[in-house]
Amino acid sequence: MSPQTARAEVLARIRSALRREDATAGGASAEPSGPAGTSAAASAAAAQVGPAPADPGPHPDGDALIELLTDRLLDYDASVSLLTAAEVPARIAELLTGARTIVVPHDLDPAHLTALTAEVLPDSADAPLDLATLDSVDAVVTASTAAVADTGTIVLSGPQCGRRAITLVPDHHVCLVRTADIVNRVPAAVGIIEERGLVEHPQTWVSGPSATSDIELERVAGVHGPRTLDVILVTG
Repeated sequence: MSPQTARAEVLARIRSALRREDATAGGASAEPSGPAGTSAAASAAAAQVGPAPADPGPHPDGDALIELLTDRLLDYDASVSLLTAAEVPARIAELLTGARTIVVPHDLDPAHLTALTAEVLPDSADAPLDLATLDSVDAVVTASTAAVADTGTIVLSGPQCGRRAITLVPDHHVCLVRTADIVNRVPAAVGIIEERGLVEHPQTWVSGPSATSDIELERVAGVHGPRTLDVILVTG
């Protein structure tokens, strides 16, 4: 069944149900039920809904994806750096100047941390840090699984991403995103989750630093996670 036919079928059933309710209440007579009635309604609905939406055209890729993701992240008040892997350690050290302790997933590539002077606390499911410790650290550094350019969303799940707690409790999150893992839309990110066997793993989808509005519509940062998000896009 084509999307156009399926859409017409759904609309036809809704109209049919509404007419039956009107008839029960003494209004218009109900539409015939069964395949013949549905087919006629579907034809009528198809005439009303008009042509299918136009194809939006080719999806961005490469530099266009990086540019789109960067634009979304900056709009969310995150900082963004585009670097080679060799430049990452110095950038992390710069972002965490003055930090005394940071937490990292136990399997994070240690090469990223070589320029740090802060104490590094590894965390894992087998040896988790307690919440008091997580609340006292200055920052967390993790990798990521994928990033959605269209929505500015970073997906954390599986290796080098850490437990959900370490990305939600500390107030500052430095997140590494490989440019090869940037996709255009959410379904493609879900596809990566499926391909890597992470469907049943905990997932955190991040769109910028944590922010919400209170009852007076005042923006409040850091309620549901880090108030500072620094994203490093790693090329190569």
